[in-house]
Amino acid sequence: MTTINWGLIGGGRGSQIGPAHRLAARLDGLYNFTAGALDHRAEEGRAYGQELGLEPSRSYGDWREMLAGESARADRVDLVTVATPNNTHFEITKAFLEAGFNVLCEKPLTMTPKEAQSLIGVARESGKICAVNYGYTGYALVRHMRAMVARGDIGKVRMVFTEFAHGHHADAADADNPRVRWRYDPEMVGVSAQFADCGIHALHLATFVTNQRVERLSADCVSLIPSRTLEDDAMVNFRMSEGTVGRLWTSSCALGRQHGLGIQVFGETGGLRWTQEQPNQLFYTPLGGRTQIIERGEGGLSPEADRSSRVTIGHSEGMPLAFGNIYSELATAIHALKAGQTPDLGLVPLVEAGADSISAIAAVARSGNNNGQWVEL
Repeated sequence: MTTINWGLIGGGRGSQIGPAHRLAARLDGLYNFTAGALDHRAEEGRAYGQELGLEPSRSYGDWREMLAGESARADRVDLVTVATPNNTHFEITKAFLEAGFNVLCEKPLTMTPKEAQSLIGVARESGKICAVNYGYTGYALVRHMRAMVARGDIGKVRMVFTEFAHGHHADAADADNPRVRWRYDPEMVGVSAQFADCGIHALHLATFVTNQRVERLSADCVSLIPSRTLEDDAMVNFRMSEGTVGRLWTSSCALGRQHGLGIQVFGETGGLRWTQEQPNQLFYTPLGGRTQIIERGEGGLSPEADRSSRVTIGHSEGMPLAFGNIYSELATAIHALKAGQTPDLGLVPLVEAGADSISAIAAVARSGNNNGQWVEL
């Protein structure tokens, strides 16, 4: 398999997410990091790109320069990752799709449901892949959990509880820290802060594992630090397409919590529990039986788990490896497109999933502003 030229927008020096994308994309030797517009400060972005090994002519000052430069090349990038602030995702993703590039966009996909629906149309018209980086779905045991639910190991799913709660924004004195402030700025993030930042990861995990969509929800949103315009804590009740009851908690003020992403699924004949901070174990409790620990990398797991497991049993699995599974599947799909074949994107979060999340964000904001009124998506 020939390598794919890959480009990154955002993710510059000091970025939280940039290193994870660079590690993930190059993990399997499937991509060449070929082009980048890594910083909103043009000269800083150019300099950092060259430090990372980009040719000077392909270390761009901004995304528009990169779009023009790569569009004019015969060896242009085949996949562009958008890892910029939320309010730029729509414009950049739309422009690159329309120019014939495949795109992996960081979440949230857009700022509004109207923009998200527009991107669905643009992606379909372009014939290119538009994926959204719900990278936690790349963990091997999350995929095994989905396979167990699909094959009926726990019976009909009655309830799912999911959470993403951390304490890293709990200090009110951090209000003017630019790395924190932008996350609660409506101009930068839209109508929701904590739910749009972390809560939608938890919600998407619920939809991915159960293979159901969220149909309606009720939200209680609060600003535990009163100076914040947008919420830093939310509790969301939701109902899914096959009748499953959902509960979700997300917070950035949960002191003592670190990453705090986890999911529990309760069925008629069994229950499952997984947390991202201990990703090597999936806890399975059959009705009337004892709790079992399923280890990543052990024999007898699902094909989805086997092909997503990269290190031998007992060794730590990390976030870049989970992201790497998304990149690997995108590489296979891009090669299929080039060969005129229909790509297999069954486990890749696509633009439609991203649009569902944007609808959920809007619904949470409406419900939260109306004392928890139930809202249809």
